[in-house]
Amino acid sequence: MSLLINSANCQIVGFAVATIGWILGTTAMGFVEWRVWYLDNASQFSGLACMGMWRVCVFRQTNITTATSCHSYSYHDTYLPLDIRVSQHLLLMASILGLLGKASVTFALKNVSMGILENTTTYKAFVISGILHIAAGICISVAVIWNYHSVMTEEGIVFPPSFNIPFKPYAQKIGNTVIVACLAAFALFLGGWFFLSYKLPLDNQVHPEVSGM
Repeated sequence: MSLLINSANCQIVGFAVATIGWILGTTAMGFVEWRVWYLDNASQFSGLACMGMWRVCVFRQTNITTATSCHSYSYHDTYLPLDIRVSQHLLLMASILGLLGKASVTFALKNVSMGILENTTTYKAFVISGILHIAAGICISVAVIWNYHSVMTEEGIVFPPSFNIPFKPYAQKIGNTVIVACLAAFALFLGGWFFLSYKLPLDNQVHPEVSGM
């Protein structure tokens, strides 16, 4: 049993790393700090707006206190730019792929612990899990890169008038959520690589006996 467990040490580490990546990716999907807009309109308000994939929160500084208002949106809202609508689907897909990958690697590790190594079932389960986790990492990476490009090119968003957010801010930057998303993608890539590196233990191979002459 110890030998069988040791044969999948990298995959056990990969399971832990990939799980962290999946949690970070799912969490980043709900955060609002993908983009930070600095607003400057002395006649109405000043402050900043934090934009996520599913909502925007506005922080307005007044003479007395700071007021916060959040507005939710979805891919059905036509005023959203293409990059946000596509990223919404990519992040949802990454979460689903990561979950399926976890199910596959759990099945594979269960086989390893039970000593089921006489066929390719365990190997295929690790390969499938590796592919799914890497695909999830790619989805998150595309969302991060597209978000970065939109900020660097200072693209605007035509929010509804009720949001009281201008088409473009006077300055914008990448939000801290992007760091979380990058860590998630890296962990998913690393976990996927660990799963793809699985090899059947040599001790499990069957060798014919050679009779002495």
